[in-house]
Amino acid sequence: MTGEQGWDRARWLWWLALAGGVSFMIAVVQRLDGSAIWAWKTSGVGFLALWAAANARSRDGWMIAAALGFGALGDWLLDAKGLETGAVAFVVGHLVAIALYLFNRRAKMTPSQRLLGWLAMPATLVIVWAVLSPAPGWWHAAIYSLFVAAMAAAAWTSRFPRYRTGIGAMLFLASDLFIFAGEGGALSKGVTMWLVWPFYFAGQALIAWGVVSTLSKEARG
Repeated sequence: MTGEQGWDRARWLWWLALAGGVSFMIAVVQRLDGSAIWAWKTSGVGFLALWAAANARSRDGWMIAAALGFGALGDWLLDAKGLETGAVAFVVGHLVAIALYLFNRRAKMTPSQRLLGWLAMPATLVIVWAVLSPAPGWWHAAIYSLFVAAMAAAAWTSRFPRYRTGIGAMLFLASDLFIFAGEGGALSKGVTMWLVWPFYFAGQALIAWGVVSTLSKEARG
């Protein structure tokens, strides 16, 4: 990873993010809990947000830093304050990310790329309905999932690298769908335990890598 790729500012924050995010799988497998564990959980995306902020040189740079920052806040609030409070932080982050991606729409898309962008939200709604209904309150999960799906669709159709930011956003969406599949019994929680965190953190890291490296390269001209 060279400065030419946009990693030239505070690269140590990127490595701390990877260390925190990857190592947190230990806590997941061991089912650890407590305030220190919540901080550990937050460290991965938290350091990604700080890394993005250190490289921010424009409105878009600060927007991706804010989107990641609200994601890190959501990671902490989910355990410290509860599901609904954490979900609010994530929704705010998704709204910031959606705005960022809409400001940076891809000029030309193939029909298949456009189709995936359009299908993300309805397909997500169908999946959530299939795995959670008719359980009480399933529609709360459905509404939340639409924000994640909209973020993923906007990322996929943005000008940022599809094999980093686009796929990262889809991995983020998949991680939430695995959560719902576990809650609804479509998959055992013994299976989803191995899927949710890796998909989520890999998704956030790819999103950050794609957006920050692109913006940094452009800023250097």
